[in-house]
Amino acid sequence: MAKKKILFLGETYRADAITWMNGLKEFGDFEFVTWELKTPNHTFFSRFLRLLEFCTGLFQVRNIIKIHQPDMVIAERTTSYGFLAAVSGVKPIAIAQQGRTDLWPEKSLLLPLKKIIQDYAFKKADLIHAWGPVMTISMKAINVEMNKVLVLPKGIDLVKFNNQNTADSSKINAIVTRSLTSDYRHDIILKAFSIINQKGIDFELTIVGDGKELPKLKELAKKSSIEKKVNFTGRIPNTKLPELLQKSNIYISMPITEGVSASLFEAMASNCYPIVTDIPGNQSWIKHRENGQLIPIDNFRILAEEILWAFENNEIRKTAVLKNRQFVEKNADYKTNMKIIADKYHELINTSKPN
Repeated sequence: MAKKKILFLGETYRADAITWMNGLKEFGDFEFVTWELKTPNHTFFSRFLRLLEFCTGLFQVRNIIKIHQPDMVIAERTTSYGFLAAVSGVKPIAIAQQGRTDLWPEKSLLLPLKKIIQDYAFKKADLIHAWGPVMTISMKAINVEMNKVLVLPKGIDLVKFNNQNTADSSKINAIVTRSLTSDYRHDIILKAFSIINQKGIDFELTIVGDGKELPKLKELAKKSSIEKKVNFTGRIPNTKLPELLQKSNIYISMPITEGVSASLFEAMASNCYPIVTDIPGNQSWIKHRENGQLIPIDNFRILAEEILWAFENNEIRKTAVLKNRQFVEKNADYKTNMKIIADKYHELINTSKPN
């Protein structure tokens, strides 16, 4: 029997997309055709060019469909690729809301248009992915048909991200694994560690990844006199990440908005104690000073205090990381969750009728 073919619309280099597709290949025996926007999204001019590319994208997508005849279309982001899936003419389609709302930035001039596009995509979708409970809040607010919504994280590989943590508990060994963009507020983390350094507390801080903020962050570390204690790894193969997490005892993530963070699950699986921003996407998983800590947005002073509190309360950390490992084993096992998702796709394909 021939494999079922899926057209994936989204950025294939992103870790979330790789996990999604690899899981469907492994547990659903699917094969893939992909399409994504090529124009970067860094400047006003590049965003304009990206918008033009998006407008012509439907013709490219329909040409791919004509050539490859996919059995299904899946897409990330309800306000862009999800809309292209909705107008592609293929059934069934599954779209995934990536953030808390996907209507971002909140002050965008295009927000009214994005709302219209998102509403259309929601109506046309056969399945809507909410990778976590926080994503359903905005869906319910605009009367999305919730019977079409699957609330389930893709999960992480619990064999790769195991709990054999070897970090020295007598020293702060912190790690940050988010993209180096302004939304993730790495500067707040560096300012917090500057305060910790001034107090004479020893630490090592590993900042994984690359991004447009990297030069600024290196300069800030230097100005704060902590550059010798901060390791900027740059972009690394995903296979190296588990090893770095297992050498760290504290995981820090300070985004200003969050849907569901696979990197948080990876840290929890690897026995890293999580300290994250106090926003709905993190509140779904972390309870303050129980299994981690929640920090007000952009407050580096409180962040410094809470890092020190975590460091000084080693027994609480030990108990928390054991509970967190049990939690991800129960709720975020890649093998279990991706099998559920793959089976759902086969069900949709088998029951879907031509337009």
